[in-house]
Amino acid sequence: KAVVLREMLAAGFSASLSRYLIDKLPADKDAAESMRWIKTVLARNLTTMSDEESLLDRGGVFALVGPTGVGKTTTTAKLAARCVLRHGAEKLALITTDAYRIGGHEQLRIYGKILGVMVHSVKDEADLRIALKELKNKHTVLIDTIGMSQRDQMVTEQVAMLAGAGADVKRLLCLNATSTNETLNEVVRAYQGSGLYGCIMTKLDEAASIGNVLDVMIRNKLNLHYISNGQRVPEDLHLADRAMLVDRAFRSRRDAGSQFEDADLPMMMANTGNLNNDHTLRGVYFG
Repeated sequence: KAVVLREMLAAGFSASLSRYLIDKLPADKDAAESMRWIKTVLARNLTTMSDEESLLDRGGVFALVGPTGVGKTTTTAKLAARCVLRHGAEKLALITTDAYRIGGHEQLRIYGKILGVMVHSVKDEADLRIALKELKNKHTVLIDTIGMSQRDQMVTEQVAMLAGAGADVKRLLCLNATSTNETLNEVVRAYQGSGLYGCIMTKLDEAASIGNVLDVMIRNKLNLHYISNGQRVPEDLHLADRAMLVDRAFRSRRDAGSQFEDADLPMMMANTGNLNNDHTLRGVYFG
């Protein structure tokens, strides 16, 4: 159990989830079998989009939300390119609410010009209502929202604006794989609102470890739609492979497993509290 616990902590998984799984670990397994069991349970509890049919083929209105610098505009362009390739430019519309950041909407306009898609700029809920009403015949509408800190009170206003836009706006939260577990949990809480349609993992190529972001998605039961691993449009956007992501989480930090000594583990786990009261762990499925 100590070996598995060190591996989970080194991979970036939270102390509470690590302890919860360790407590459920079957007693008759050796270290290698225990690691396989842990990886299987983690992958089973990571919800992913199996194909693009539910997003690109079904269409609808999708808003990419998240903090500043997480890669929303580039990810919007990647999704837009996939929509154009599948349905044609005339079936797609782009909307930006980023009228505050210098050059924010210009970046999306450049992508729109390359794709042959008109980019509409809106500044408030009334503008957004009008734009969505005019674009109701489009197969897919992608909204690139203004980035702001998860601690900014305007996040609540943004969530309310999208919810009151007069259309079924599905919010996709962009999660930066390089952020800490604590920061990612703050982001999810701030942008949750009445419920997120799913999430997109960004900056995978920059992350030293990804157990932190997998932990947050598992605990918050977020549906992972895509992973983004670079700046190329549209190449660097992929459907998520659950087993690959879990394996990478451990492989990328395998050399760091020795940084936690047995004597350190009780101290690290002492503050995880009563796991029975942690509602985020009650839905973990062992199969």
